[in-house]
Amino acid sequence: MKIYFASDHAGFELKNTLVAYLRDEKGMEVVDCGAFEYDEKDNFTVWIPKAVKEVEQDMENNNFESRAIILGGSGEGEAMEANRFKGIRATVFYGGDTKILELSKEHNDANVLSLGARFLTEGEAKEAVDIWLAATFTGLERYERRNDALDDDAV
Repeated sequence: MKIYFASDHAGFELKNTLVAYLRDEKGMEVVDCGAFEYDEKDNFTVWIPKAVKEVEQDMENNNFESRAIILGGSGEGEAMEANRFKGIRATVFYGGDTKILELSKEHNDANVLSLGARFLTEGEAKEAVDIWLAATFTGLERYERRNDALDDDAV
């Protein structure tokens, strides 16, 4: 599984921590799509599409195993940006009950995790990533049908 990362200034430090965590401690293949330096005036609309387009391209090439983890202050705008792409199903997590991370994969086959960096500690973010990456899609017909409908509505 390949994991693409992207963040604006608000999630910059946490993105770098998670990239190193997955690459160095978990031995996963990760690709950092930026930002590459801290710029308090940057905008997530520059960086998020870079990671999301990689997942979209992998899907077009029949590689359905890649994922993206995107970060911002709340994670909300970043997920909104990500969900504009066909086949992308981004879920947001900024703390609370971690069961939602499992459900986002089990029911919605989420392939992008958007983290609210201003609401998570480093430990919480690592736990969230671990839970989300370990979860799997159930493949139930009703969920497949719903996900197909979402893709049909994408522009």
